[in-house]
Amino acid sequence: MKNYLLQLFDETKKKLTYLNDIDITFTVPAQKEHGDYSTNAAMILAKKLKQKPQAVAAEIISNLEFDNEIIEKVVIAGPGFINFYFIPSYNTNIIKEIFEKKENFGRSKKYAGKKAMVEFVSANPTGPLTVGHGRNAVVGDTVGNMLEWIGYEVDREYYFNNAGRQMRVLGDSVRLRYLELLNRGSEFPEDYYQGEYIKEIAAKLKEEFGDSLVEENAEGKFKQAAEKEIFADIIKTLDRIKIKMKNFYNEHVLYEDGRIENLLSEFKKRSLSYESEGAVWLKLSELGNQADKVIVKSSGEPTYRLPDIAYHITKFERGYDLMIDLFGSDHNATYPDVLAGLKALGYDSEKIKVLIHQFVTIMDKGEVVKMSTRKANYITLDELTDEVGSDVVRYFFNMRSITSHLNFDIDVAKKQSDENPVFYLQYAHARISSILRMTKEEGLESSLENLSLLSKPEEQNLLKKLFEFPDDVLYSAENYETHRITIYLEELASLFHRFYTECRIIGSEKKLAEARISLAVAVQTVLRNGLSILGVSAPDKM
Repeated sequence: MKNYLLQLFDETKKKLTYLNDIDITFTVPAQKEHGDYSTNAAMILAKKLKQKPQAVAAEIISNLEFDNEIIEKVVIAGPGFINFYFIPSYNTNIIKEIFEKKENFGRSKKYAGKKAMVEFVSANPTGPLTVGHGRNAVVGDTVGNMLEWIGYEVDREYYFNNAGRQMRVLGDSVRLRYLELLNRGSEFPEDYYQGEYIKEIAAKLKEEFGDSLVEENAEGKFKQAAEKEIFADIIKTLDRIKIKMKNFYNEHVLYEDGRIENLLSEFKKRSLSYESEGAVWLKLSELGNQADKVIVKSSGEPTYRLPDIAYHITKFERGYDLMIDLFGSDHNATYPDVLAGLKALGYDSEKIKVLIHQFVTIMDKGEVVKMSTRKANYITLDELTDEVGSDVVRYFFNMRSITSHLNFDIDVAKKQSDENPVFYLQYAHARISSILRMTKEEGLESSLENLSLLSKPEEQNLLKKLFEFPDDVLYSAENYETHRITIYLEELASLFHRFYTECRIIGSEKKLAEARISLAVAVQTVLRNGLSILGVSAPDKM
Protein backbone atom coordinates (compact mmCIF):
# COMPACT_ATOMS: atom_id res chain seq x y z
CA MET A 1 0.00 0.00 0.00
CA LYS A 2 2.53 2.56 1.12
CA ASN A 3 4.91 1.64 -1.69
CA TYR A 4 2.14 2.24 -4.23
CA LEU A 5 1.46 5.68 -2.72
CA LEU A 6 5.15 6.57 -2.79
CA GLN A 7 5.36 5.62 -6.48
CA LEU A 8 2.19 7.60 -7.14
CA PHE A 9 3.61 10.74 -5.56
CA ASP A 10 6.96 10.28 -7.32
CA GLU A 11 5.08 10.54 -10.61
CA THR A 12 3.06 13.53 -9.38
CA LYS A 13 6.26 15.40 -8.41
CA LYS A 14 7.01 15.79 -12.12
CA LYS A 15 3.92 17.98 -12.43
CA LEU A 16 3.83 19.57 -8.96
CA THR A 17 7.50 20.33 -8.35
CA TYR A 18 6.80 21.86 -4.94
CA LEU A 19 6.21 18.30 -3.66
CA ASN A 20 9.98 17.84 -3.94
CA ASP A 21 10.48 20.39 -1.15
CA ILE A 22 9.26 18.06 1.61
CA ASP A 23 9.56 14.47 2.74
CA ILE A 24 6.12 13.03 2.10
CA THR A 25 5.06 10.59 4.79
CA PHE A 26 2.04 8.34 5.15
CA THR A 27 0.50 7.12 8.38
CA VAL A 28 -2.28 4.68 9.23
CA PRO A 29 -5.22 6.70 10.65
CA ALA A 30 -6.23 5.80 14.19
CA GLN A 31 -9.86 5.52 13.10
CA LYS A 32 -10.69 3.06 10.29
CA GLU A 33 -13.31 5.38 8.78
CA HIS A 34 -10.52 7.83 7.92
CA GLY A 35 -9.11 5.46 5.32
CA ASP A 36 -6.17 3.11 5.01
CA TYR A 37 -3.40 5.74 4.79
CA SER A 38 -3.20 9.48 5.28
CA THR A 39 -0.70 12.25 4.52
CA ASN A 40 -0.37 15.77 5.92
CA ALA A 41 1.69 16.98 2.92
CA ALA A 42 -0.83 19.69 2.01
CA MET A 43 -0.79 21.12 5.52
CA ILE A 44 3.03 21.29 5.53
CA LEU A 45 3.14 22.99 2.11
CA ALA A 46 0.25 25.43 2.69
CA LYS A 47 2.30 28.09 4.48
CA LYS A 48 5.08 28.05 1.90
CA LEU A 49 2.60 28.24 -0.98
CA LYS A 50 0.51 30.87 0.86
CA GLN A 51 -2.65 28.90 0.24
CA LYS A 52 -5.22 27.16 2.41
CA PRO A 53 -4.30 23.51 3.15
CA GLN A 54 -7.60 22.29 1.64
CA ALA A 55 -6.80 24.10 -1.64
CA VAL A 56 -3.32 22.55 -1.78
CA ALA A 57 -4.82 19.13 -1.00
CA ALA A 58 -7.36 19.53 -3.80
CA GLU A 59 -4.62 20.42 -6.30
CA ILE A 60 -2.53 17.42 -5.25
CA ILE A 61 -5.48 15.05 -5.60
CA SER A 62 -6.42 16.41 -9.02
CA ASN A 63 -2.89 15.59 -10.23
CA LEU A 64 -2.71 12.08 -8.79
CA GLU A 65 -3.13 9.55 -11.57
CA PHE A 66 -4.12 6.56 -9.47
CA ASP A 67 -5.51 3.25 -10.62
CA ASN A 68 -9.23 2.94 -9.83
CA GLU A 69 -8.77 -0.80 -9.41
CA ILE A 70 -6.32 -0.13 -6.58
CA ILE A 71 -7.60 3.02 -4.86
CA GLU A 72 -11.34 3.32 -4.26
CA LYS A 73 -11.33 7.01 -3.31
CA VAL A 74 -9.17 9.89 -2.05
CA VAL A 75 -10.76 12.32 0.41
CA ILE A 76 -9.76 15.64 1.99
CA ALA A 77 -10.39 15.48 5.72
CA GLY A 78 -10.23 17.93 8.63
CA PRO A 79 -7.74 20.80 8.25
CA GLY A 80 -6.20 19.31 5.07
CA PHE A 81 -5.33 15.65 5.49
CA ILE A 82 -5.44 13.56 2.32
CA ASN A 83 -6.95 10.15 3.11
CA PHE A 84 -6.63 7.13 0.82
CA TYR A 85 -9.09 4.22 0.67
CA PHE A 86 -7.85 1.09 -1.10
CA ILE A 87 -10.05 -1.40 -2.97
CA PRO A 88 -10.58 -4.45 -0.69
CA SER A 89 -9.59 -6.92 -3.42
CA TYR A 90 -6.24 -5.10 -3.85
CA ASN A 91 -5.41 -5.74 -0.20
CA THR A 92 -5.33 -9.49 -0.83
CA ASN A 93 -2.18 -9.08 -2.93
CA ILE A 94 -0.18 -9.04 0.27
CA ILE A 95 -0.87 -12.75 0.71
CA LYS A 96 0.73 -13.49 -2.67
CA GLU A 97 3.78 -11.43 -1.70
CA ILE A 98 4.13 -13.26 1.62
CA PHE A 99 3.78 -16.66 -0.09
CA GLU A 100 6.52 -15.63 -2.51
CA LYS A 101 8.98 -14.18 -0.01
CA LYS A 102 8.20 -16.47 2.96
CA GLU A 103 10.92 -16.07 5.63
CA ASN A 104 12.25 -13.02 3.77
CA PHE A 105 8.98 -11.10 3.91
CA GLY A 106 9.72 -7.87 5.80
CA ARG A 107 13.36 -7.73 4.78
CA SER A 108 14.71 -4.71 2.95
CA LYS A 109 17.82 -4.01 0.87
CA LYS A 110 17.81 -0.32 1.71
CA TYR A 111 21.20 -0.51 3.45
CA ALA A 112 22.70 -3.36 1.43
CA GLY A 113 26.46 -2.99 1.10
CA LYS A 114 26.79 -1.09 4.39
CA LYS A 115 28.54 -2.39 7.49
CA ALA A 116 27.37 -1.88 11.06
CA MET A 117 28.86 -2.76 14.41
CA VAL A 118 26.78 -3.19 17.52
CA GLU A 119 28.86 -3.04 20.69
CA PHE A 120 26.93 -4.33 23.68
CA VAL A 121 27.20 -6.15 27.01
CA SER A 122 30.87 -5.09 27.34
CA ALA A 123 30.98 -6.07 31.02
CA ASN A 124 34.43 -6.59 32.50
CA PRO A 125 34.99 -10.24 33.47
CA THR A 126 34.54 -9.73 37.22
CA GLY A 127 31.39 -11.80 37.74
CA PRO A 128 28.33 -13.43 36.16
CA LEU A 129 26.04 -11.39 33.93
CA THR A 130 23.21 -9.80 35.89
CA VAL A 131 19.67 -8.88 34.83
CA GLY A 132 20.96 -5.37 34.06
CA HIS A 133 23.44 -6.86 31.62
CA GLY A 134 20.56 -9.01 30.33
CA ARG A 135 18.56 -6.06 29.05
CA ASN A 136 21.68 -4.68 27.40
CA ALA A 137 22.49 -8.06 25.84
CA VAL A 138 19.03 -8.81 24.49
CA VAL A 139 18.35 -5.33 23.13
CA GLY A 140 21.82 -5.13 21.57
CA ASP A 141 21.42 -8.47 19.81
CA THR A 142 17.91 -7.59 18.63
CA VAL A 143 19.10 -4.25 17.25
CA GLY A 144 21.70 -6.28 15.34
CA ASN A 145 18.93 -8.54 14.01
CA MET A 146 16.84 -5.56 12.89
CA LEU A 147 19.78 -3.96 11.11
CA GLU A 148 20.42 -7.24 9.27
CA TRP A 149 16.77 -7.26 8.20
CA ILE A 150 17.20 -3.90 6.45
CA GLY A 151 20.38 -4.87 4.61
CA TYR A 152 23.32 -4.13 6.91
CA GLU A 153 26.17 -6.56 7.37
CA VAL A 154 26.37 -6.60 11.17
CA ASP A 155 29.22 -7.42 13.54
CA ARG A 156 28.50 -7.89 17.23
CA GLU A 157 31.37 -6.90 19.51
CA TYR A 158 32.05 -7.20 23.23
CA TYR A 159 34.58 -4.67 24.58
CA PHE A 160 36.21 -5.40 27.94
CA ASN A 161 39.09 -4.50 30.18
CA ASN A 162 41.02 -7.22 32.01
CA ALA A 163 43.35 -4.76 33.73
CA GLY A 164 42.89 -2.05 36.35
CA ARG A 165 41.68 -2.01 39.96
CA GLN A 166 38.53 -4.10 39.38
CA MET A 167 40.55 -6.98 38.04
CA ARG A 168 43.21 -6.64 40.78
CA VAL A 169 40.46 -6.88 43.39
CA LEU A 170 38.99 -9.87 41.55
CA GLY A 171 42.32 -11.70 41.65
CA ASP A 172 42.81 -10.89 45.31
CA SER A 173 39.26 -12.01 46.12
CA VAL A 174 40.04 -15.44 44.66
CA ARG A 175 43.42 -15.52 46.43
CA LEU A 176 41.84 -14.87 49.83
CA ARG A 177 39.14 -17.52 49.28
CA TYR A 178 41.88 -19.96 48.22
CA LEU A 179 43.79 -19.28 51.43
CA GLU A 180 40.58 -19.78 53.43
CA LEU A 181 40.25 -23.27 51.96
CA LEU A 182 43.78 -23.96 53.20
CA ASN A 183 42.86 -22.60 56.65
CA ARG A 184 45.26 -19.72 56.12
CA GLY A 185 42.57 -17.12 55.67
CA SER A 186 42.54 -13.54 56.84
CA GLU A 187 39.74 -10.96 56.99
CA PHE A 188 37.81 -10.70 53.71
CA PRO A 189 37.24 -7.01 52.80
CA GLU A 190 33.61 -5.90 52.36
CA ASP A 191 34.34 -4.23 49.02
CA TYR A 192 35.75 -7.44 47.52
CA TYR A 193 33.71 -9.78 45.29
CA GLN A 194 31.37 -11.70 47.55
CA GLY A 195 29.68 -14.12 45.15
CA GLU A 196 29.71 -17.88 45.47
CA TYR A 197 31.47 -18.03 42.09
CA ILE A 198 34.66 -16.68 43.72
CA LYS A 199 34.71 -19.64 46.11
CA GLU A 200 34.10 -22.04 43.23
CA ILE A 201 37.08 -20.66 41.28
CA ALA A 202 39.26 -20.86 44.41
CA ALA A 203 38.20 -24.48 44.99
CA LYS A 204 39.19 -25.44 41.44
CA LEU A 205 42.63 -23.86 41.95
CA LYS A 206 43.07 -25.75 45.21
CA GLU A 207 42.10 -28.99 43.49
CA GLU A 208 44.57 -28.37 40.64
CA PHE A 209 47.51 -26.85 42.51
CA GLY A 210 47.07 -27.91 46.12
CA ASP A 211 48.87 -25.47 48.43
CA SER A 212 51.54 -24.52 45.88
CA LEU A 213 49.94 -21.10 45.23
CA VAL A 214 50.26 -19.81 48.78
CA GLU A 215 52.92 -17.30 47.75
CA GLU A 216 51.34 -16.55 44.35
CA ASN A 217 50.63 -12.91 43.49
CA ALA A 218 46.93 -11.98 43.16
CA GLU A 219 47.48 -10.83 39.57
CA GLY A 220 49.09 -14.09 38.54
CA LYS A 221 47.24 -17.40 38.40
CA PHE A 222 44.39 -16.14 40.59
CA LYS A 223 43.37 -13.32 38.25
CA GLN A 224 44.02 -15.43 35.15
CA ALA A 225 41.89 -18.30 36.41
CA ALA A 226 39.10 -15.94 37.45
CA GLU A 227 39.04 -14.20 34.07
CA LYS A 228 39.03 -17.52 32.19
CA GLU A 229 36.25 -19.05 34.32
CA ILE A 230 34.08 -15.95 34.32
CA PHE A 231 34.39 -15.40 30.58
CA ALA A 232 33.49 -19.04 29.94
CA ASP A 233 30.44 -18.49 32.15
CA ILE A 234 29.52 -15.25 30.33
CA ILE A 235 29.75 -16.89 26.89
CA LYS A 236 27.64 -19.81 28.10
CA THR A 237 25.03 -17.43 29.52
CA LEU A 238 24.85 -15.47 26.26
CA ASP A 239 24.57 -18.70 24.30
CA ARG A 240 21.55 -19.70 26.40
CA ILE A 241 19.69 -16.61 25.19
CA LYS A 242 20.85 -17.10 21.57
CA ILE A 243 23.57 -14.43 21.46
CA LYS A 244 26.86 -15.00 19.69
CA MET A 245 29.53 -12.31 19.53
CA LYS A 246 31.76 -12.04 16.49
CA ASN A 247 34.54 -10.20 18.35
CA PHE A 248 35.82 -9.77 21.88
CA TYR A 249 38.02 -6.67 22.03
CA ASN A 250 40.36 -6.24 24.99
CA GLU A 251 41.09 -2.66 26.02
CA HIS A 252 44.62 -3.75 26.93
CA VAL A 253 45.41 -4.16 23.21
CA LEU A 254 45.11 -0.38 22.84
CA TYR A 255 48.10 0.01 25.19
CA GLU A 256 50.11 -2.83 23.69
CA ASP A 257 49.69 -1.43 20.16
CA GLY A 258 50.78 2.04 21.23
CA ARG A 259 47.40 3.55 20.35
CA ILE A 260 47.02 5.29 23.71
CA GLU A 261 50.40 7.00 23.44
CA ASN A 262 49.75 7.94 19.82
CA LEU A 263 46.39 9.43 20.75
CA LEU A 264 47.93 11.50 23.54
CA SER A 265 50.55 12.78 21.10
CA GLU A 266 47.86 13.64 18.55
CA PHE A 267 45.84 15.64 21.08
CA LYS A 268 48.98 17.51 22.14
CA LYS A 269 50.01 18.15 18.53
CA ARG A 270 46.59 19.65 17.76
CA SER A 271 46.66 21.73 20.97
CA LEU A 272 43.58 19.90 22.18
CA SER A 273 45.13 18.93 25.52
CA TYR A 274 47.15 20.54 28.28
CA GLU A 275 48.77 19.65 31.61
CA SER A 276 47.55 20.99 34.92
CA GLU A 277 47.99 19.81 38.52
CA GLY A 278 50.02 16.87 37.25
CA ALA A 279 47.16 15.60 35.05
CA VAL A 280 46.46 15.80 31.31
CA TRP A 281 43.22 17.55 30.37
CA LEU A 282 41.20 17.47 27.16
CA LYS A 283 39.93 20.90 26.02
CA LEU A 284 36.31 19.80 25.88
CA SER A 285 35.08 23.31 26.70
CA GLU A 286 36.47 24.38 23.32
CA LEU A 287 34.75 21.43 21.66
CA GLY A 288 31.22 22.33 22.69
CA ASN A 289 31.02 20.54 26.05
CA GLN A 290 30.58 22.28 29.38
CA ALA A 291 34.00 21.73 30.93
CA ASP A 292 37.46 20.33 30.28
CA LYS A 293 37.97 16.77 31.51
CA VAL A 294 40.96 14.77 32.72
CA ILE A 295 42.17 12.09 30.29
CA VAL A 296 45.27 11.08 32.29
CA LYS A 297 45.23 11.32 36.09
CA SER A 298 48.14 12.71 38.08
CA SER A 299 48.93 9.06 38.95
CA GLY A 300 49.61 8.44 35.25
CA GLU A 301 46.49 6.26 34.84
CA PRO A 302 44.18 7.20 31.95
CA THR A 303 40.50 7.89 32.62
CA TYR A 304 37.91 5.98 30.57
CA ARG A 305 37.80 8.77 27.95
CA LEU A 306 41.23 8.08 26.46
CA PRO A 307 40.91 4.33 25.74
CA ASP A 308 37.28 4.80 24.67
CA ILE A 309 38.30 7.36 22.06
CA ALA A 310 41.15 5.12 20.90
CA TYR A 311 38.80 2.13 20.72
CA HIS A 312 36.28 3.99 18.58
CA ILE A 313 39.05 5.05 16.21
CA THR A 314 39.61 1.33 15.55
CA LYS A 315 35.94 1.06 14.57
CA PHE A 316 36.37 3.82 12.00
CA GLU A 317 39.53 2.13 10.73
CA ARG A 318 37.60 -1.11 10.31
CA GLY A 319 35.27 0.62 7.87
CA TYR A 320 31.92 0.62 9.68
CA ASP A 321 29.22 2.88 8.27
CA LEU A 322 27.23 2.72 11.50
CA MET A 323 28.45 2.11 15.04
CA ILE A 324 25.92 1.37 17.80
CA ASP A 325 26.98 1.66 21.45
CA LEU A 326 24.51 0.33 24.01
CA PHE A 327 25.02 1.54 27.59
CA GLY A 328 23.16 1.64 30.88
CA SER A 329 21.85 4.96 32.16
CA ASP A 330 24.96 5.42 34.35
CA HIS A 331 26.80 6.34 31.11
CA ASN A 332 24.40 9.16 30.26
CA ALA A 333 26.76 11.96 31.22
CA THR A 334 30.01 10.42 29.97
CA TYR A 335 29.71 9.38 26.32
CA PRO A 336 29.43 13.00 24.98
CA ASP A 337 33.10 13.52 25.96
CA VAL A 338 34.15 10.58 23.77
CA LEU A 339 32.10 11.82 20.81
CA ALA A 340 33.54 15.33 21.18
CA GLY A 341 37.10 13.95 21.22
CA LEU A 342 36.48 11.93 18.07
CA LYS A 343 34.88 14.87 16.29
CA ALA A 344 37.87 17.08 17.18
CA LEU A 345 40.15 14.53 15.50
CA GLY A 346 38.13 14.75 12.30
CA TYR A 347 36.02 11.61 12.64
CA ASP A 348 32.37 11.66 11.66
CA SER A 349 30.73 11.22 15.07
CA GLU A 350 27.32 11.12 13.34
CA LYS A 351 28.13 7.53 12.41
CA ILE A 352 28.04 6.63 16.10
CA LYS A 353 24.63 6.10 17.69
CA VAL A 354 24.62 5.79 21.48
CA LEU A 355 21.62 3.97 22.96
CA ILE A 356 20.99 4.35 26.68
CA HIS A 357 18.76 1.85 28.46
CA GLN A 358 17.15 2.28 31.86
CA PHE A 359 17.43 -0.15 34.73
CA VAL A 360 15.50 -3.35 35.38
CA THR A 361 13.52 -4.31 38.47
CA ILE A 362 12.53 -7.95 38.96
CA MET A 363 9.07 -8.36 40.47
CA ASP A 364 7.63 -11.55 41.93
CA LYS A 365 4.18 -11.79 43.52
CA GLY A 366 3.97 -8.01 43.51
CA GLU A 367 7.24 -7.47 45.38
CA VAL A 368 10.72 -6.41 44.30
CA VAL A 369 13.19 -9.32 44.29
CA LYS A 370 16.31 -8.00 46.01
CA MET A 371 18.73 -10.87 46.46
CA SER A 372 20.26 -13.60 44.36
CA THR A 373 20.31 -17.26 45.36
CA ARG A 374 24.10 -16.94 45.05
CA LYS A 375 24.02 -14.53 48.01
CA ALA A 376 25.45 -11.64 46.08
CA ASN A 377 23.77 -8.27 45.68
CA TYR A 378 22.32 -8.98 42.25
CA ILE A 379 20.17 -11.44 40.31
CA THR A 380 22.08 -13.28 37.61
CA LEU A 381 20.86 -13.59 34.06
CA ASP A 382 21.24 -17.37 34.38
CA GLU A 383 18.93 -17.41 37.40
CA LEU A 384 16.32 -15.44 35.48
CA THR A 385 16.63 -17.74 32.46
CA ASP A 386 16.29 -20.80 34.72
CA GLU A 387 13.12 -19.29 36.16
CA VAL A 388 11.23 -18.27 32.99
CA GLY A 389 13.13 -19.56 29.93
CA SER A 390 15.10 -17.81 27.20
CA ASP A 391 12.08 -16.90 25.04
CA VAL A 392 10.45 -14.98 27.88
CA VAL A 393 13.74 -13.34 28.84
CA ARG A 394 14.27 -12.08 25.31
CA TYR A 395 10.69 -10.95 24.77
CA PHE A 396 10.27 -9.17 28.10
CA PHE A 397 13.55 -7.26 27.72
CA ASN A 398 12.43 -6.14 24.26
CA MET A 399 8.83 -5.23 24.96
CA ARG A 400 9.36 -1.81 26.55
CA SER A 401 11.18 1.21 25.17
CA ILE A 402 14.74 1.27 26.50
CA THR A 403 14.09 4.85 27.65
CA SER A 404 11.66 3.43 30.24
CA HIS A 405 12.46 1.66 33.49
CA LEU A 406 11.52 -2.01 33.09
CA ASN A 407 9.57 -3.99 35.68
CA PHE A 408 10.14 -7.65 34.82
CA ASP A 409 7.19 -9.45 36.43
CA ILE A 410 8.12 -13.09 36.97
CA ASP A 411 4.55 -13.93 37.98
CA VAL A 412 3.25 -12.80 34.58
CA ALA A 413 6.25 -14.29 32.76
CA LYS A 414 5.42 -17.80 34.04
CA LYS A 415 1.71 -17.69 33.23
CA GLN A 416 0.33 -19.91 30.47
CA SER A 417 -2.40 -17.42 29.59
CA ASP A 418 -3.15 -14.43 27.37
CA GLU A 419 -1.83 -12.20 30.15
CA ASN A 420 1.67 -13.35 29.17
CA PRO A 421 2.45 -11.80 25.75
CA VAL A 422 4.97 -14.52 24.89
CA PHE A 423 2.38 -17.24 25.46
CA TYR A 424 -0.19 -15.15 23.56
CA LEU A 425 2.00 -14.89 20.45
CA GLN A 426 3.36 -18.42 20.52
CA TYR A 427 -0.17 -19.74 21.04
CA ALA A 428 -1.35 -17.79 17.96
CA HIS A 429 1.41 -19.41 15.89
CA ALA A 430 0.72 -22.89 17.28
CA ARG A 431 -3.03 -22.40 16.82
CA ILE A 432 -2.54 -21.74 13.12
CA SER A 433 -0.45 -24.91 12.84
CA SER A 434 -3.30 -26.80 14.50
CA ILE A 435 -5.81 -25.25 12.09
CA LEU A 436 -3.67 -26.28 9.12
CA ARG A 437 -3.48 -29.86 10.40
CA MET A 438 -7.26 -29.99 10.80
CA THR A 439 -8.00 -28.47 7.40
CA LYS A 440 -5.59 -30.88 5.74
CA GLU A 441 -7.54 -33.77 7.27
CA GLU A 442 -10.66 -32.24 5.72
CA GLY A 443 -8.98 -32.17 2.32
CA LEU A 444 -8.60 -28.39 2.32
CA GLU A 445 -5.40 -26.60 1.20
CA SER A 446 -4.39 -22.98 0.81
CA SER A 447 -5.15 -21.42 -2.58
CA LEU A 448 -4.34 -18.02 -4.08
CA GLU A 449 -7.07 -18.23 -6.73
CA ASN A 450 -10.06 -16.80 -4.85
CA LEU A 451 -8.53 -14.29 -2.45
CA SER A 452 -11.06 -11.65 -3.55
CA LEU A 453 -13.58 -13.52 -1.37
CA LEU A 454 -11.79 -12.12 1.71
CA SER A 455 -14.08 -9.13 2.10
CA LYS A 456 -15.30 -9.27 5.70
CA PRO A 457 -13.99 -6.52 8.04
CA GLU A 458 -12.05 -9.06 10.15
CA GLU A 459 -10.30 -10.33 7.01
CA GLN A 460 -9.60 -6.88 5.63
CA ASN A 461 -8.19 -5.65 8.96
CA LEU A 462 -5.77 -8.58 9.00
CA LEU A 463 -4.70 -7.95 5.41
CA LYS A 464 -4.03 -4.29 6.11
CA LYS A 465 -1.99 -5.21 9.18
CA LEU A 466 0.13 -7.60 7.12
CA PHE A 467 0.89 -4.73 4.72
CA GLU A 468 2.37 -2.77 7.63
CA PHE A 469 5.02 -5.33 8.61
CA PRO A 470 7.85 -4.30 6.22
CA ASP A 471 7.36 -0.63 7.10
CA ASP A 472 7.31 -1.41 10.81
CA VAL A 473 10.53 -3.42 10.55
CA LEU A 474 12.25 -0.62 8.62
CA TYR A 475 11.06 2.10 11.01
CA SER A 476 11.96 0.02 14.09
CA ALA A 477 15.44 -0.72 12.72
CA GLU A 478 16.20 2.85 11.64
CA ASN A 479 15.15 4.11 15.08
CA TYR A 480 16.65 1.18 17.06
CA GLU A 481 13.29 0.57 18.78
CA THR A 482 12.91 -3.15 19.44
CA HIS A 483 9.67 -2.70 21.39
CA ARG A 484 7.82 -1.63 18.24
CA ILE A 485 8.15 -5.16 16.85
CA THR A 486 6.47 -6.56 19.97
CA ILE A 487 3.63 -4.02 19.66
CA TYR A 488 3.09 -4.97 16.01
CA LEU A 489 3.06 -8.71 16.74
CA GLU A 490 0.59 -8.39 19.61
CA GLU A 491 -1.76 -6.34 17.44
CA LEU A 492 -1.46 -8.87 14.61
CA ALA A 493 -2.19 -11.79 16.95
CA SER A 494 -5.20 -9.97 18.39
CA LEU A 495 -6.61 -9.36 14.89
CA PHE A 496 -6.05 -13.01 13.99
CA HIS A 497 -7.89 -14.33 17.05
CA ARG A 498 -10.80 -12.00 16.20
CA PHE A 499 -10.77 -13.20 12.59
CA TYR A 500 -10.80 -16.87 13.60
CA THR A 501 -13.71 -16.26 15.98
CA GLU A 502 -15.80 -14.50 13.33
CA CYS A 503 -14.72 -16.27 10.11
CA ARG A 504 -15.13 -20.03 10.03
CA ILE A 505 -12.76 -22.06 7.89
CA ILE A 506 -13.99 -25.62 8.27
CA GLY A 507 -17.67 -25.55 7.30
CA SER A 508 -17.31 -22.63 4.88
CA GLU A 509 -17.71 -23.00 1.12
CA LYS A 510 -14.53 -24.63 -0.28
CA LYS A 511 -13.18 -21.63 -2.22
CA LEU A 512 -13.72 -19.29 0.73
CA ALA A 513 -12.20 -21.81 3.14
CA GLU A 514 -9.07 -22.12 0.98
CA ALA A 515 -8.72 -18.32 0.78
CA ARG A 516 -9.01 -18.12 4.58
CA ILE A 517 -6.40 -20.85 4.98
CA SER A 518 -4.06 -18.75 2.79
CA LEU A 519 -4.68 -15.76 5.04
CA ALA A 520 -3.91 -17.86 8.12
CA VAL A 521 -0.65 -19.12 6.54
CA ALA A 522 0.35 -15.52 5.73
CA VAL A 523 -0.32 -14.43 9.32
CA GLN A 524 1.69 -17.36 10.65
CA THR A 525 4.62 -16.46 8.39
CA VAL A 526 4.67 -12.87 9.64
CA LEU A 527 4.35 -13.97 13.29
CA ARG A 528 7.30 -16.31 12.80
CA ASN A 529 9.37 -13.65 11.02
CA GLY A 530 8.68 -11.07 13.72
CA LEU A 531 9.49 -13.49 16.53
CA SER A 532 12.74 -14.44 14.76
CA ILE A 533 13.80 -10.77 14.79
CA LEU A 534 13.27 -10.79 18.56
CA GLY A 535 15.14 -14.10 18.90
CA VAL A 536 12.01 -15.88 20.18
CA SER A 537 10.95 -19.34 19.02
CA ALA A 538 7.69 -20.01 17.14
CA PRO A 539 6.42 -23.45 18.21
CA ASP A 540 3.97 -25.49 16.11
CA LYS A 541 2.51 -27.16 19.21
CA MET A 542 1.98 -26.00 22.77
